[in-house]
Amino acid sequence: MTYQERLDKDRIPNHVAIIMDGNGRWAKERGLERTAGHAKGVEVLRNLLLGGIKIGIRYLTLYTFSTENWNRPDEEVYNLMQLLFDNLEEEMFIRNETRLHVIGDTSKIPSWVMEKVNHCVENTKHFDRLHLVMALSYSSRWEITDAVRTISKKVANGEIKAEDINEDMISQALSTNFVADPELMIRTGGEIRLSNFLLWQSAYTELYFSDTYWPDFNLEELCKAVYYYQHRERRFGLTGEQVEQSIK
Repeated sequence: MTYQERLDKDRIPNHVAIIMDGNGRWAKERGLERTAGHAKGVEVLRNLLLGGIKIGIRYLTLYTFSTENWNRPDEEVYNLMQLLFDNLEEEMFIRNETRLHVIGDTSKIPSWVMEKVNHCVENTKHFDRLHLVMALSYSSRWEITDAVRTISKKVANGEIKAEDINEDMISQALSTNFVADPELMIRTGGEIRLSNFLLWQSAYTELYFSDTYWPDFNLEELCKAVYYYQHRERRFGLTGEQVEQSIK
C-alpha cells in the first residue's frame, strides 16, 4: 500500500512549507552543472502543485530563493533568476485555479523578473483552490526585522503604545499575515536545519527531514511526510492527557 493510500483524508495539513534542498548535489553526483539540478527541481515543483491539489493541501509555501542565496556566484544567481522567469507559467496557475503569493525582499529581484511575477500574482488573485506562497529573496531575520521597524514606526507616531505590542500584532506585521502558521515543514536533501525560514511561524510546526534530494522528490514522498505528520501528537505545550481530554 502506498503512503498516498494510507493517508487520512480528514487530517491533511492545511499549510505545508517546504525547503527545497539538494539540487546542486543531485547534479554534481551525475556529473552535471548545478543549473541542471535547478531545472529538474522546477519540473518536480510542477508535479507537486498538482499533487498538493490532489490530496487537499490548501497552502504550499516554498523556500524559492533566500537572502543568503545572493552570495552565490553571479552566474548561478543569474541562471536562477532566468529559470524563475522562464518557468513561471501563468496558464498553469489559471488552469489549476491556483493563486500565487510572493513574500520576501523583492526590491532586490531584477525588474524583468518581478514584472512577470507581479502579473501572475494579479491575474490569479481570485483563485482559492490552492495557494502557492513563493518565498523569494526571503529570510526570517529580514522578515522579523522588517516587522520590528513597522511596529516601531507606529509607536513613534503615537498609533500604539509599546506595552500594547503582543504576539498577534507581531504576526500581523509579518509577510505571512494572510495565512495560518504551517502545520508541517519538509526539508529535502538530508540537511537538518531550518536555514532562516519561517522561524516565527514554525514555533509549533511538525518538522520532517527527508534524505531525498529535491529533484527526486515526488508525490509519494510528499504523502510520506504527511503520513508522518498525521501520526504525530500535536500538544502545543500541553500534556498528552490534556490533548486526549480536549478531543473527547
